[in-house]
Amino acid sequence: MHTKTISALSALLQAKQVSATELANLYLKRIHASPLNAFLDVNDELTLKQAADADAKLAAGNAGPLTGVPIAHKDIFVTKGWRTTAGSKMLANYVSPFDATVVAKLNDAGMVNLGKLNCDEFAMGSANENSAFGPVKNPWDLSAVPGGSSGGSAAAVAARLAPAATATDTGGSIRQPASFCGVTGIKPTYGRVSRYGMIAYASSLDQGGIIAQDAKDCALLLGAIAGFDEKDSTSMDRPVDDYMADLDKPLEGLRIGLPKEYFGDGLSAEVEGPIREAIKVFEKLGATTVEISLKNTDLCIPAYYVIAPAEASSNLSRYDGVRYGFRAEHYTDIQDMYRKSRSQGFGDEVQRRILVGTYVLSHGYYDAYYIQAQRVRRLIANDYKEAFKQCDIIMGPVAPTVAWNLGDRVDDPVANYLSDIFTISTNLAGLPGMSIPCGFGQGEHAKRPVGLQLTGSWFAEAKLLNAANRFQQVTDWHQKAPE
Repeated sequence: MHTKTISALSALLQAKQVSATELANLYLKRIHASPLNAFLDVNDELTLKQAADADAKLAAGNAGPLTGVPIAHKDIFVTKGWRTTAGSKMLANYVSPFDATVVAKLNDAGMVNLGKLNCDEFAMGSANENSAFGPVKNPWDLSAVPGGSSGGSAAAVAARLAPAATATDTGGSIRQPASFCGVTGIKPTYGRVSRYGMIAYASSLDQGGIIAQDAKDCALLLGAIAGFDEKDSTSMDRPVDDYMADLDKPLEGLRIGLPKEYFGDGLSAEVEGPIREAIKVFEKLGATTVEISLKNTDLCIPAYYVIAPAEASSNLSRYDGVRYGFRAEHYTDIQDMYRKSRSQGFGDEVQRRILVGTYVLSHGYYDAYYIQAQRVRRLIANDYKEAFKQCDIIMGPVAPTVAWNLGDRVDDPVANYLSDIFTISTNLAGLPGMSIPCGFGQGEHAKRPVGLQLTGSWFAEAKLLNAANRFQQVTDWHQKAPE
C-alpha cells in the first residue's frame, strides 16, 4: 500500500477499500522505524484526528479527490499543532498559532499531515547537512546526501514514508533533492503559490512546491495549493490552470531547447549519459531539439550569492532573542544578548550568509555588489526570454554530479554553491522548473539517481507537467524505489 501514488490511494479511499486511519497508521509505523532522520516532528494524535475527520467525510460522501490522502510538510511551512523549527536551534521549540496558506489549503482539501520534514537551516544548503538536528540520509545510499534544502521531503517520498511532501525552492531546493533521491519535484513560477506562513530565506527567490512520485501527483497537488492569496503581496492574481487537463496531450511539435552551457566540461559523464538518453525518449515521442544559449549561466552563482544573502540578512534580523526564538542564558546587557543569542542560535552556514548579506548591503558596497547583481539578474531573465522564442521547454541536468557522500563538502561551502549552477538561474528569473528521474550513476554510484531538469516559460507549469507525464508513461524510472 505504501508504494502507491496519490492518484491510486485516492481511488482506494473513494472506493472504501482502505480508510484514511489505516493509511495514516501504516505511514506512521514506517516513519517511526525509519533510520533516515527525515522527520523532525511527528504527532500521532493530531495525525489520527485528521484521519478520523477524513473518514467521516468519506463516509458522508463529502470527500474530494485528496480527502484522506497522507502528506508531510517541509519544516519551513508553519503548522498549527506541530513544531516549526526551520531546521534551526533558533526555533527549536516554536509552535505556530496558525497554518501557512499552503498547509491550510491542503488541510481544507482533506489531506492528512504525517509530520514535519527535516531541512537545511532556514533552507540554506544543498545537502541537508546544515540542519541543527542532524543530516538526512539518502534512502538509495545511506552514505550519500539527499540534496537540499528539501532533503527531508525528497528522502521521505523516495523511501515511501509519505506519498508526497511540500517543499520550497530558492535556488534549486526542490529540483536538486528530487534528482538525488529519484523522485519528481516541481517548483512553480514565482508568485504562483502563496508564501504566507513560509519562513523566509530570500523573499524574491523563495517559492513553495511539491515533491511526489510522479508528474500526475504533482499536477493534482499543485492545483490544490496554487492561486492568489491576499495575505501574500507577491502572490499573482491570475486564474489557476487545470494542470490535469493536458497531462496526456501528445508531444508532437514540442520544441526542446538544449543549452550548450549545460553540457560542457563541468558535467560528469555519469549524469550526461542518462540525460542524453532521456532526451532521445522525448524525440521518439515527437519532440524536436534545438541548441540554445543561456550565455550568462556562469554569472548565476555570483549573482545569486549576493542577492540571496542580502535578503537573508534582512529576513533573519527578526531573530534577536527578544520576541520569540532562542535566547542565550547568560549575558551582560541587551547588546550582549543579541550577540550571544544569534551566534549560539544560528548555525555556521546561516551566520556566513548573514555576514555576506550585511556586507553587500553596507554603505560603499551596495552599488558595487547588490545593484550589479540585480542587473545581472535582469540579463539572465532576458536570456530565457530570448531562448523561449526558439523553444517551448528547456531541458538539461539538474546538478553536475550525482549525490556526494555525507561529510565530503561540509568544510567546502564553495563546492556546495557550485552544485547549484544549473538550477539557480530559474529562481533568478522566476521561472517554473521540474526534476524527473531518468537514470542512475555508474560504478560505485550505481545506486545514486539522476534527474532531468525541465524549465518552462512563466506560468507554463501545465506544459512541463504534460511533458513529464508523457515521459513517465513510457519509462519506469519514477516507479523505482530503494530497498
